[in-house]
Amino acid sequence: MPRNAAGLEIKSTDELRVMRRAGLVVARALKDMAAAAVAGTTTAELDTVAREVLASENATSSFLNYDVGFGIPPYPAVVCISVNDEIVHGIPGERVLVDGDLVSIDFGAIVDGFHGDAALTVAVGDVAPEALTLSDVTRLSLAAGLARVRPEVSVGDISSAVQAYIRAASARYGIVAEYTGHGIGTRMHMNPDVPNLGRPGRGPKLPVGATVAVEPMVTLGNPGTDVLDDDWTVVTRDGKVACHWEHTVAVTPGGCWVLTAEDGGEAILKAAGGRYAPLGD
Repeated sequence: MPRNAAGLEIKSTDELRVMRRAGLVVARALKDMAAAAVAGTTTAELDTVAREVLASENATSSFLNYDVGFGIPPYPAVVCISVNDEIVHGIPGERVLVDGDLVSIDFGAIVDGFHGDAALTVAVGDVAPEALTLSDVTRLSLAAGLARVRPEVSVGDISSAVQAYIRAASARYGIVAEYTGHGIGTRMHMNPDVPNLGRPGRGPKLPVGATVAVEPMVTLGNPGTDVLDDDWTVVTRDGKVACHWEHTVAVTPGGCWVLTAEDGGEAILKAAGGRYAPLGD
């Protein structure tokens, strides 16, 4: 797989189409899990839904047994389910979803050696208006970042667009800095890091064939984080609710193709003023 001078993996047209297939598996699984995320469902049951999609699509999990080293046990599930004050990497288990929960669902799939990765946030029943607004702002900040994707865009241009949208919505929102978006392709996490805070023009430029996952994580309070004793679940230090949205995108000659959106990102990009430029499924 060729890499540019910045060490970024550059995919061919055919390889981007394989990544699109992985992205569509992710989109289907997230859709099915979002529908199943109702009061009375356990987070483990959502993991089962995701496993069934992987099996039916002849795909494998990006997350299961993921090993970060440092003596941390490999990740034990195929999906991350983070509820309320949990930001990312929540491990599915016996927790029962209840009315009022805000649930972030993060999922990755592998097809023919290429990864797709995306996340969305679901409201269970009657959720507090400020939590719903937080989810809307996070989702739209993702759209603002994706709208900047085009050939030779700087990572900082994407990061600053995400940051600017959140800051314009409310100064009280916390933007999580310790966890970022990332390059993706033959591995789930690759260069470059894609922070949710940044300055225009900074960082590596993304050529045609580059693929990244953009994933704002935003809180209703202080952005400080802690990790629970399970070594994975990241929570807000002040106990306030958090939200996570994510898509995997490809830089195409005409602009951007959202590989993990069912419509290729047409609705997101057109609404946010981006360049919707799919290669064709």
